[in-house]
Amino acid sequence: MCRSTVSPPHHESDHVSGGSDETIVYILTSGGRRIPAHAKILASVSPVLESAIDTPGKHRSSEKTIPILGVPCDAVEVFVRFIYSNRCTEEDMEKFGIHLLALSHVYLIPQLKTRCTKALIGRLAIENVVDSLQLARLCDAPDLYLKCMKLISNSFKAVEETEGWKFLQDNDPYLELEILKFIDEDELRTKRTRKHLQEQSLYFQLSEAMDCLQHICTEGCTSVGPHDKELSKNMAPCRKFSICEGLQNSIKHFANRKKRVNGGCVRCKRMWQLFRLHSSICESPDSTCRVPLCRQFKIKGQQVKNKKEVARWELLVRKVVAAKAISSLSLPKMEAQEKPRSLEDGLNNHVSVAC
Repeated sequence: MCRSTVSPPHHESDHVSGGSDETIVYILTSGGRRIPAHAKILASVSPVLESAIDTPGKHRSSEKTIPILGVPCDAVEVFVRFIYSNRCTEEDMEKFGIHLLALSHVYLIPQLKTRCTKALIGRLAIENVVDSLQLARLCDAPDLYLKCMKLISNSFKAVEETEGWKFLQDNDPYLELEILKFIDEDELRTKRTRKHLQEQSLYFQLSEAMDCLQHICTEGCTSVGPHDKELSKNMAPCRKFSICEGLQNSIKHFANRKKRVNGGCVRCKRMWQLFRLHSSICESPDSTCRVPLCRQFKIKGQQVKNKKEVARWELLVRKVVAAKAISSLSLPKMEAQEKPRSLEDGLNNHVSVAC
């Protein structure tokens, strides 16, 4: 039960009750409680309260009153206390956070609105998320709205079982449609993000493959090296041996394979693509580059007339060069959420090379 009258907060009582030059207004609550406050302080914090103070009353009286109805009396008292102190306890937020957010929105008090939004976000749960979403929508609280939507999207099956969702279906079909649309868009965003991460992972792999190819053909690694250099039997694996080993096996397979034409060995075709990619990135003079077919591909690249193929290849080259630049700055590598595609699959999806 609300009391019919109330004293102002103890830390403000002297100011409210003293001084005849101060205009005192009384805030009336739903339970008939009367909360005294300074007109100047209310007006300085809220333009809505300022307008209410300046509006003449219907009845001539020396006492000015402002009704704040529809919320618990204690919530109104906490609201007034915040106006004076700019503070609100966790206990108050626990009890009246929803009501205080509504009051902060109605009376245009952004500091309180921000405080309530953060508190409600911290207390979001499956059981209250639908109610919090409806409140966020009514009170124009975008941060709370987005958090609610994400929680519903991530735990939709659990949310469907709550009373809040059942009430929403019966009474607010537009918001239900809005939620379902957000879930669909969220799934599309997740798929696009996953695809982007997979592509970035592929470009980093191709960048490292180019480094390994240069390393193998110039210095040599455990089992493959330049034709004019004898490899040491005790040569230790390089730091990128997981990629380098696969390349060495492909190079040995490529060197021993006689048929290297369209429709022939797929593994050889991928090796042709890696050699071509190297030639597109290589900045060394033709006479100094030790990677096989580098000069031939540079000449052949100038003769290609298929504009669509050229455009796709140039896009791949730009992506790999960008990944190489990022890698050289020692930035963390982006990891795909799922197992990344192989180099062969990635090349096949980007280019179509006449081998």
